Amino acid sequence: MRHNKKFNHLGRTASHRASMLANMAISLIMHKRITTTVAKAKALKKYVEPLITKAKEDSTNSRRVVFSYLQNKEAIKELFSTVAEKVGDRPGGYTRIIKLGTRQGDAAQVCFIELVDFDPEMAKTETKKKATRRSRKSAPKAETPAQEAPVAEETVAEAPAAEAPAEEAKAE
Repeated sequence: MRHNKKFNHLGRTASHRASMLANMAISLIMHKRITTTVAKAKALKKYVEPLITKAKEDSTNSRRVVFSYLQNKEAIKELFSTVAEKVGDRPGGYTRIIKLGTRQGDAAQVCFIELVDFDPEMAKTETKKKATRRSRKSAPKAETPAQEAPVAEETVAEAPAAEAPAEEAKAE
């Protein structure tokens, strides 16, 4: 029976799994995006998100707790300075998993796992979508002045016609 076995063991011993997740978390913090299998990414998400939450409070105790997991001073500096600064107001959900398909060698499901606030490409695509929506909304507004423009042309067209009889009267 599988009672009280909720997390994926990933086919590794406890010490191997802990060191692998720590190394992957360090790589994710330093590079902001890594490519791995879906199972490892889901396990890493459960591992690294509590550490990022802990890093939002910059105290000696929280630094020591996070260091006990990661054992890397450079990653701790990066986590507590740039990462915690960007995710300070976010209530959770610091990582995103984007599936890429299958790996050719063993047909394993491969994905990106990345920190949400550090992806400039996603921000660019979101602004492009907003720009296209604005252009669609502005298109009907552009038609309204265009409809008023012929009315203005008619008044301009009437003005020369009105001047023409006056010129004929002067000529007589």
